[in-house]
Parts: sequence; C-alpha cells; structure tokens
Amino acid sequence: MSRTPARQGVAGNRVRIAAGIAVSVIFLFPVFWMVLTSFKHQVDIFTNPPKFLFSPTLETYVEYMTRADINKRLANTIIVAFGSGVFSLLVGAMAGYALARVRIKGAATFGLLILLSRGVPPIALAVPMFLVARKLGLTDKHITLILAYSTFLVPYVMWLMRSFFVSLPRELEESAMIDGCSRYGAFFKIIVPISLPGLISTMIFSMILAWEELLFALVLTNRHATTMPVAIAGIAGDTINGANWAALTAVGTITVVPVVIFALLVQKWLIKGLADGATKG
Repeated sequence: MSRTPARQGVAGNRVRIAAGIAVSVIFLFPVFWMVLTSFKHQVDIFTNPPKFLFSPTLETYVEYMTRADINKRLANTIIVAFGSGVFSLLVGAMAGYALARVRIKGAATFGLLILLSRGVPPIALAVPMFLVARKLGLTDKHITLILAYSTFLVPYVMWLMRSFFVSLPRELEESAMIDGCSRYGAFFKIIVPISLPGLISTMIFSMILAWEELLFALVLTNRHATTMPVAIAGIAGDTINGANWAALTAVGTITVVPVVIFALLVQKWLIKGLADGATKG
C-alpha cells in the first residue's frame, strides 16, 4: 500500500527535525562539556570514565570573577565589541548604500576590491598594524582594537547592507529628494528607519565577531586593553604546573555566557532583520 503525500510530508519533516536535533547536539556538546567541567573539582576532571554526576563547586568562578584583571578584560571586551560594531555599521552601511544607489563608474569594482580584502590572512596585517600603532603611540588602547577589527568588519557590513538596500525601491529616496531632502537626508530620514531591523541584526553579528577575535588583541595590546580571548590564551599557555582545565573552562564559560544571553535578548531583532532581508523586493 503506497503512502499518501501527506504522510510522506510528515515523515520527511520528522527526518529533518531528527537530523537538526542530531546536528545541534554534535555542535553544542563541546559547549555543554565546557560548562559542566567548569563546576568540577580538579580531581573530578581527570576521572576515567568521565563523571556526569559529581559534587559541583564554584571555587574556580569565585577565584577568577574576583580577580581585577579578569573583570577588566571582560569590560574591555564589551567596550571593544560594542565600539567595533557601531563604527563598522556606520561606515559599512553608508558604503553599502553608495554601492547600491550611487551610479559611479567603477563602483562595483571598487566594492569587489574591498570585499576581496577579507581574503587577506589576518596575520599578514597584524604586524604592520602593530608597527603603525607603536609609531603613533596607540598600542594597548581600545581605539586601536576598534579600528583593527573594523578592517575585517566593514567589508562584511558593507555587502550585507548593500544587498538589503538594493531590495528597497528607489522611489522612496526619489520622492524624498523631490520634497527637498538631500541624498544624505533621504538616507538618514527614510532609508535608515526602514532598514533598522537589518542594521541592528548586522551590528549584532559584527559585535559577536569582534567579541571572539584573538589575533589582533594579542598583538596590539599588552595590559590595559587586553580582552577575554587573550586571558584564555594566557591561561592555556601557562603550562608550568600543567593545564588548568578548571580555570580554562570557567573563564571560557564567562566569555561565552554573555554572548548567549545577548543573543537571546536580541533574537527578535535578529530574526526580523534576517526575514526582512530575505523577503524585501
């Protein structure tokens, strides 16, 4: 007896749901294990087979959350991630709008060259950036990291927003300019409010990328502007007494949890921005 299309559709949905759950478990299990390990005593971390049931402890969190350097690095990460997201959105959105609307010979080629800059290995830029920052006396400063991160965030923002702006009808700006608005006025008064969900979702993605960046923070900072990824690298590199897995997992959890909470708080904007970008036009 052949199966009806409705039953086949239900079975297909179940298979897709099961596959999605399986993939999610595979990708999220390392995060789950990191959080679980952060609550273990040092002796429980190395038990074989691994313990899923144990007496939890907060001593590692208490030790590291009360350290001034960890709190300072967490504050630095927030400052740099937010600053990079705002600056990259401001520059990248206007560049994306220019590529989408302004008819200039060679604009597409220029935009492509900017996009191709994403293909340059970050290590090739880190040393020249350090030399320039040292010459200008800007090493170990928040603004240096913000500008460094913007080198790879601006192309990302520019092309995302270009796709969003292309989907908007030109008549919106043309009507505003007929009524007396300049090109800048039409952009800020008409296009920006309409594109707000896309702008916010793009800035959120940019902030998350800046939050987890390590190489530039490691090269361009020393003490005052170091971020949480640098703290994790420092703990991992301290092998005098062996790897301190409790500290690594605790600091890693402290680094990851704010991003997860932030993503949950702004998920409405993320979903709306992505949906609007996919359905406009």
